[in-house]
Amino acid sequence: MKTIKNPFSLFSEWYDEELKLSDLKIPSAVCLSTFGMDNYPNARFVSFKELVDDSFVITGPLNSRKGIEIENNNNVALTFWWTATEKQIRIQGSAKQISEVLANKYFNERSTTSKAVSSVCEQGQDIDNLQELETQVLDKVSNHTELNKPKDWSGFQIKPIRIEFMVFKSSRFHHRTLYEFEHGEWHEKQIQP
Repeated sequence: MKTIKNPFSLFSEWYDEELKLSDLKIPSAVCLSTFGMDNYPNARFVSFKELVDDSFVITGPLNSRKGIEIENNNNVALTFWWTATEKQIRIQGSAKQISEVLANKYFNERSTTSKAVSSVCEQGQDIDNLQELETQVLDKVSNHTELNKPKDWSGFQIKPIRIEFMVFKSSRFHHRTLYEFEHGEWHEKQIQP
């Protein structure tokens, strides 16, 4: 195992390469895994925003299932799978809520429809009349109402302790490099396919 500066420049290089080559509608999609309140793992795709202070930023409602699960246990995992470059990145780390300044920035970057959905909907809650909820969203969009960030809408920055980079090979002899943060330093080692 050797000591290195950090793996974030490699992540940025791989991510930029995927963005250039990908024809996916949402190339920033990443699978977020949390510990469910019922002790079962829970995974869903979210949109990766950017790296901030060596942390991976995602956004969403704090009162959603993911928000509640992170509040209960902030140990999470992220998995990027990139089809254009045939690479995967797995991240384990701790999540903490982003600042209100960042939350406002990300909310203001959203489309009007996305802002309306976040303003009207309680993500993951039961609904009796989906059409009525959709009408409320469309009303907010068509009225050109200024949509402010709901108080429960924010995000998380995931500070990694472990990042694994994998290049897929058709032979199944995949190239895997693991970076672990120990004693204030990043350490790099190769692991078997």
